[in-house]
Amino acid sequence: MRLRFFSLVPFAFALFLPSAASADVTAFLGATPTPSARVVKGFAAGMGLLVVGFEFEYAHTNDDLSNRAPGLRTFMFNGLVQTPIPIGGLQFYGTAGGGVFREKLDVAETNVGINVGGGVKMSLVGPLRLRFDYRVFTLRGTPLYSKPQRFYAGINLKF
Repeated sequence: MRLRFFSLVPFAFALFLPSAASADVTAFLGATPTPSARVVKGFAAGMGLLVVGFEFEYAHTNDDLSNRAPGLRTFMFNGLVQTPIPIGGLQFYGTAGGGVFREKLDVAETNVGINVGGGVKMSLVGPLRLRFDYRVFTLRGTPLYSKPQRFYAGINLKF
């Protein structure tokens, strides 16, 4: 019994010792294909510990009046689970979160939504990284499109 206890002590210390936190910001540009391909742009700011992190993200998707595709603004707060160190210069992550959205075409709809997705941050030079991200949103209320998707590429600065 004592052997088990003493073998768990180093593991407990590793869990509770503070690790270096890091932060990053991303400016991105991408596409929302729901219901027609439109430009999305935005930014994200986050911080993380070794494996978990948190991020705030703002995104704006242009409307497309000819295809009756609404404009969409999202303000999301997300949790991330990521690889603790880059693998071959790539840091993979999964994310989920929620926040507020505003969809507008003829009328505006403001409500809450959730999102899930994932991506990769690719090391470039020094603290600069390239980020690729895919998200699926679930929008509450009565939006015209309740399950929009988004893909983007962005420049990420880690500090």
